[in-house]
Amino acid sequence: MVDNALENNTLERVIADGAYDSNENFQYLSNKNIEAAIKVRKNSSYDRTVGCIPRKRVVLNQLKNFERWKSKVKYGSRWMAETVFSSLKRAFGEYVSAKKFPNMVKETILKASLYNLFIIVK
Repeated sequence: MVDNALENNTLERVIADGAYDSNENFQYLSNKNIEAAIKVRKNSSYDRTVGCIPRKRVVLNQLKNFERWKSKVKYGSRWMAETVFSSLKRAFGEYVSAKKFPNMVKETILKASLYNLFIIVK
C-alpha cells in the first residue's frame, strides 16, 4: 500500500515518533522527496549526525525551536492517526489471521473498510 502511494507520488510527509529516528529513514524519505516529520532523540546533536544531511537539517530545526518545527510540519496531527489505529485494534484485535503477506494486506484493508462502514453508520 505504501508502495502504491510512492508510485503515485501522493505521499508528501511522514509523521513519526522517535522510534523512526535513524539516518536510514531520513535518507530514504529524502531520496523519495518526502518530508520527514520525525521527532529526533532528546540527546541528538547536530555535530554527531554524520553523513545524513536531511537528518542534520531536522536536528538543527528541532534544537533551534522545537515548537516552530512542530507547527511547521504539523507534528501535532499525529494523534489523529494514533486514534484510528487504536480504534481499529479495539474493534478487530492487534493481529491478523492470515499467514502470507499478500493475504495479511488484504485482511488489513478489509478491516479498515469495515471500520469505515462502522463510522458512517453511527
